[in-house]
Amino acid sequence: MARITLDNLAHSYLPNPASEADYALKELNHVWEDGAAYALLGASGCGKSTLLNIISGLLQPSRGRILFDDEDVTHAPTAARNIAQVFQFPVVYDTMTVRDNLAFPLRNRGRDEAYVAERVQEIAAMIGMEDVLSKKARGLTADAKQKISLGRGMVRKDVNALLFDEPLTVIDPHMKWELRTQLKRLHQDFGHTMIYVTHDQTEALTFADKVVVMHDGRVVQIGTPEELFERPEHTFVGYFIGSPGMNVLPAEIDGSTARLGASQIPLGAGYGALSGKVEIGVRPEFLRLSREDGVPVTIRRVEDVGRHKIVRAALEGHEINIIADEDDDIGADLTRVSFDPAHVNVYLDDWRVAPQGSRSVGEAA
Repeated sequence: MARITLDNLAHSYLPNPASEADYALKELNHVWEDGAAYALLGASGCGKSTLLNIISGLLQPSRGRILFDDEDVTHAPTAARNIAQVFQFPVVYDTMTVRDNLAFPLRNRGRDEAYVAERVQEIAAMIGMEDVLSKKARGLTADAKQKISLGRGMVRKDVNALLFDEPLTVIDPHMKWELRTQLKRLHQDFGHTMIYVTHDQTEALTFADKVVVMHDGRVVQIGTPEELFERPEHTFVGYFIGSPGMNVLPAEIDGSTARLGASQIPLGAGYGALSGKVEIGVRPEFLRLSREDGVPVTIRRVEDVGRHKIVRAALEGHEINIIADEDDDIGADLTRVSFDPAHVNVYLDDWRVAPQGSRSVGEAA
């Protein structure tokens, strides 16, 4: 395993980048803990795969360094970094059997055949391919081939890191859940440093100890699933995580009160004078419809999604979403909405502002 340090790291695909906008990966300075499981989460084109390929050695950064523990591996080839990488689409040896595909990384490093056979059997059981070990890979389906790729990535116990680049794209939904569970169990059993790239928040939140949220080439927050939900450090984190995402509303802040037009919303703490693009963010789970309490709201429609209801409404001309219990009767007399002050975040130019007397959690290293 290895502690991974990103030191002043940045990358541009242009030969002569002139400004920050020319960088696909903005400057990063982070230390990722030895033995932790991370998910790189963000929309397509945000820089996730670029960062993963720099860590693996498939791409040389425009500037900065990558360190495994205290060793500078910035210019070291992939083979010298002692990592295993699984790509979005399956990479297998079609002329080999499933058994030989899984055994290849171990045989390539001279492990004895008894150990190879034992380890291959363990991995085959993990990915549900014990009954096809003797079959050639050529005739298998795409999802079966991807399971071979996953297995080959997991077969070695001595790697510095396991890197996964959207590895479950071609896997059917039921098997996705099974394989995520197996990957998490593998991490618990062997403690590999794992980095898992995905645009799927469910995959990220169920797999990782910490989620690295990326937006426009920048890491905007690193945190536990709870931290990302409770305290999004950037409005993008609030939008991207949650279903529906966080409500973000323009506001004026006056001490411990937010003003939206004629409506006043209590905050859980006080804030100093703020100038710029000021907004408040509150998740739909922390809003409650009422007949008497809160600020005026107009209900547009109600969507019953089984576990709960999503109420689409308007507040001072702005759309908001409210989560109601499945058995709640949403009548026309519910004309007000109350905010849970403890769960209202304040944002300045998209970044969360810490209340007076406290500090922002920021980006956890």
